[in-house]
Amino acid sequence: MDINQIAASYNDYLIEMRRHFHAHPEVSTKEYETSKTVKAELDKYGIEWRPCGLETGVLATIKGAKPGKTILLRGDMDALSVQEETGASYASQNPGVMHACGHDCHTAAMLTAARVLNDHKDELCGTVKLAFQPAEEVALGAKSMIEQGAMDGVDACFAIHVWSDVEAGKVSLEVGPRMAAADMYTVNVHGRGGHGSAPHQCVDAVVVTSAIVQNLQTIVSREICPADAAVVTVGKMQSGSRWNIIAEYGELEGTTRYYDPSFTAVLEEAITRVATQTAAAYRAEATVNYTHLIAPTVNEPAFTELAAKAAQKALGEDCLYHQPAVTGGEDFSFFLEKAPGAIAFMGVRNEAKGACWAQHHCKYDVDEDALINSVKLYVQVALDFNAGC
Repeated sequence: MDINQIAASYNDYLIEMRRHFHAHPEVSTKEYETSKTVKAELDKYGIEWRPCGLETGVLATIKGAKPGKTILLRGDMDALSVQEETGASYASQNPGVMHACGHDCHTAAMLTAARVLNDHKDELCGTVKLAFQPAEEVALGAKSMIEQGAMDGVDACFAIHVWSDVEAGKVSLEVGPRMAAADMYTVNVHGRGGHGSAPHQCVDAVVVTSAIVQNLQTIVSREICPADAAVVTVGKMQSGSRWNIIAEYGELEGTTRYYDPSFTAVLEEAITRVATQTAAAYRAEATVNYTHLIAPTVNEPAFTELAAKAAQKALGEDCLYHQPAVTGGEDFSFFLEKAPGAIAFMGVRNEAKGACWAQHHCKYDVDEDALINSVKLYVQVALDFNAGC
């Protein structure tokens, strides 16, 4: 199979589908029309599929003409609650919702790769599963697909994420942690309210909550080894109801990020200790609720090497690019807990075309000429995983 020649013939379809999905974004768990479109396209080209994952997930299956192992390719479908400001002709038609993280590109690339693999399945060994995943942004989709059997019989898994920090034409495929674990926590503070003119009769929840915010910042700087990476962020703080009333209650919401799985317990203990004991020092009470959401996304060495060599075949010898691990979370990590695999950061940055904004930005866009690289890599990895069968 001449991957470059074949992929080029599907490029118009890829762009058409990407622009369709971009213009019609849907938030996590609500990808109903996106899912319908995916199913309709798979039906059009005679590709087997079944519902898998929440109410909108789709699992397609392509069986090669020759026996071999099974690989799962993953592409997520959900958009974000962002008002688009790109001014593109294919901009979102759904107010307040935007594909600001490139999941429209993933869905379109997966559909295109499915067509390529299906049209050339006489050259394909083994089985390729294609997971059109919902709800990645809220860490629900991968778990649901796995619970509904997506990883049954799967020997390896592979995902691509278009990435605005990587130049178009390049791809990052590196061993080890690539994206961080993502947890969330809440802190509820109970003081004693009263009149704003008599603070000595009260326990001011505003003061207590503020002190907790400040003290939480010392966890990373004073309790985590400087050689290790960790983030403790307070993203939301609420306390008080009126200018002349001392608040009785306060609430914090935040997130932690890390690459070492043992930090789940370390950070939960530290946040709980700092919050409760800071509150006690001010004669208040605090309770902490800590929720583990996503494990670190870690690329397995042998499969990553296979994927990197596949990238050089499909995209050129000089395509590999060093992209440091990022502290964003990715629920592809749940697939990686079930089988070895890797995630690639695919370059779509091109400042000359305005594709220079960060993921989740209201002006986020990609160099569409680079999207065919995702198709080529999906296909080449699927072929090489069963090479020599």
